[in-house]
Amino acid sequence: MRTGTAHRFRPVRARGGRPRGRMRRREAGIALIVALWLTVLLTVIASAFAFSMRSEALAARNALSLAQARAIADGAVERMAFELSRPRNAPAVWEPNGDTHTWEDGDAVVAAAAVDEAAKIDLNVAPDVLLKGLFQNVGGLDAEAAQKLVEGVLDWRDPDDLRRPSGAEEPEYRAAGLKYRPANAAFETVGELRRVLGVTPALYARVAESLTVYSRQPGVNTATASREVLRALPNATPEAIDAFLAQRRDARAAKLPVPPFPGVQGFGAGAVPVWRIRAGATLPDGVTFVRDAVLRPSGDPRRPVIALLWQEGPRASLTEPDAAAPGAAANADGQGKP
Repeated sequence: MRTGTAHRFRPVRARGGRPRGRMRRREAGIALIVALWLTVLLTVIASAFAFSMRSEALAARNALSLAQARAIADGAVERMAFELSRPRNAPAVWEPNGDTHTWEDGDAVVAAAAVDEAAKIDLNVAPDVLLKGLFQNVGGLDAEAAQKLVEGVLDWRDPDDLRRPSGAEEPEYRAAGLKYRPANAAFETVGELRRVLGVTPALYARVAESLTVYSRQPGVNTATASREVLRALPNATPEAIDAFLAQRRDARAAKLPVPPFPGVQGFGAGAVPVWRIRAGATLPDGVTFVRDAVLRPSGDPRRPVIALLWQEGPRASLTEPDAAAPGAAANADGQGKP
């Protein structure tokens, strides 16, 4: 038995045999890591929530701006219709010749232009030669393909099932794997042309702006027709078209009547009281809305005009002359609200 010797201190160990101090330090480190991960997770959640709220706020603000721009553009269409309905001998009367009129409505910049619908080729009553000229000179088809498409258009709009030599009736559509047949009725919209056998998206994109179903005129009004429409006229050379457009521009600038196009050859028409109006409004935040409409005066004071077409238009700039009337000068009216 040993006496007089001090006992050496032995640290208390946990069940696993490790010192309790070391275990507590390890547990504290784990807790710190968990706390850091929780902080990171909460930061990510808060950031995602803030981003979501910001996105929703921006979407709400854009929706409000778009609604305001739409209302202003619709009002511009109504103003244009009012101006076109004024007596022709009224001072500073607006004409449906493609000139762009601009003004301010509050903080919005507004632009509107109108052209009579006879400036386009009517898909339902245009003669074969005019349609062929459009498909060939504007659509880019050769003479044979253009003639075939013309006969396809005529078979679509005539009331019978008799196929023209190069046309297409129900058997041809079925043979092409299509599940529809020709309407055998007048085109209700220009967009219906896309269903005619042989019309490709590229071809439609090239000719659609030159077509209408609202003028009901076999010819076109060359005083307001676009370059593309003029190209559809028989024997209309590029040189003759350029010379005519220059004369037309000079006549408008001098407030004189537009001279007749020399290559019209019986395919001309006067202006019709059906107006194609494009009006756009741009707000300070850059939001823009464009309204395309085709209006016809009704003669009823309770409902002055009838809308034949009312749709959102492409958000192209309206500060330049309308495409339907190349060379027309823009007018800055500064007359305030409609």
